[in-house]
Amino acid sequence: MPLVFVNIGSNLGDRRRNLSRAVAEIGRRFGYFELSHVVESEAWGYESPHRFLNIAMVFRSDEAPLEILHALQDIERDLGSRLAAGAADPHRNPDGSYADRYLDIDIMTIEGVEMQTPELTLPHPHLRERPFFMEPLQELLDQIPG
Repeated sequence: MPLVFVNIGSNLGDRRRNLSRAVAEIGRRFGYFELSHVVESEAWGYESPHRFLNIAMVFRSDEAPLEILHALQDIERDLGSRLAAGAADPHRNPDGSYADRYLDIDIMTIEGVEMQTPELTLPHPHLRERPFFMEPLQELLDQIPG
């Protein structure tokens, strides 16, 4: 089964608890996983006084990439909507710009998968531009034998 690497971020509310809830739900859905350390960073792609906490997670899945994406989006929506009290799109402002968020789950890469669709691009198109993706991803890659 391929390895799936995701990044979970939060910059609103109890950020650590938001990450913990997301990790628990992803673990329930996909099973065994490994985690990186938590990285704190400024918002990327927009200005915000709220710093992000991010963590990388790796698990195995034989599901199709879009099935994985939809499962993660359901988790994000379920946890985020409870936290954001019904925000229409927790990732974007009405003008389409990035917004502060309680929870953001991104697939960084899936082992052996390259794809580009309107819904999902793998590896993540901004992977190498985001230190808060790369640092925890590298930590997980360093833990994988072989």
